[in-house]
Amino acid sequence: MLSRDIFGAAPTTIGLLAALVFGCGSGPTEVNTTTTTGAGEDLTAGYRQATWGANVTVSYAGGKLRYVSNGIPNHTRQAEYAVGGGPVPSAANAVAVADPTRAQNYDYQIPLAPVKAASPTATNLGVIGVMISGASLFNPYEGDGTTVATQSNFSVKGTGGGDVWFLDSCNGHPTPTMGTYHYHALPGCVTAMVDAANGPSHIIGIAFDGYPIYGDRDIDGKAVNAASLDGCNGITSPTPEFPKGVYHYVLLNVAGPASSIRCFSGVVDASLVQSGGMPGMRP
Repeated sequence: MLSRDIFGAAPTTIGLLAALVFGCGSGPTEVNTTTTTGAGEDLTAGYRQATWGANVTVSYAGGKLRYVSNGIPNHTRQAEYAVGGGPVPSAANAVAVADPTRAQNYDYQIPLAPVKAASPTATNLGVIGVMISGASLFNPYEGDGTTVATQSNFSVKGTGGGDVWFLDSCNGHPTPTMGTYHYHALPGCVTAMVDAANGPSHIIGIAFDGYPIYGDRDIDGKAVNAASLDGCNGITSPTPEFPKGVYHYVLLNVAGPASSIRCFSGVVDASLVQSGGMPGMRP
């Protein structure tokens, strides 16, 4: 459901068009910039330990992590994807097309000392965080803000006769027009790059409010379940990079809204939400 356009104003034709064109993520919302905890903990040391892909450039200056990437993930993708019309693609309106993934111009500056907001801010349409693979993260929803994007939403027949599912095996897919490849849930092909079997999850990304993103294993390698997370998919606990504990988001491989980040717990710079709401735009 669109509650705000990309500039925080009342709903507009532009905002509605964005939902129809991109077909992923809930509508943009007004950014919460009210804080309650003052300066946050500097997480630079932990982010320096992350295994950023060779297709990602990360630098640290002025209290910000600068993330630069062309948005194309450093893992294999399907040859074809199911692309449909409207804010919620379905088997009735989708067809299999050659992978429409296209290079983006990601150049984001994200706070290294994130601060909890007085209240959470619902995640916006489009990019809400960036990943070690070079690709981006979207929230759990499609363009209507209620339909959860899962691999099993639907499939269509590919040109070779096989099934082409809505999300690929990495829980990702590209937007149909701008070709912005993104994840809606735990990307197993990304966690496999940095996590040992039955071991703890390591950093796989950073949300726009500055808090780290992890897979679904705790410091002891045990599965994290949705019941242990807050309403934004966050939890404070030890991780390999932050053994004393840190607030972080957890992605799950579930067919429900706990698959991705539903809201930002921290303060988000308005420029990130505006650019993130329109995938592929430079801040």
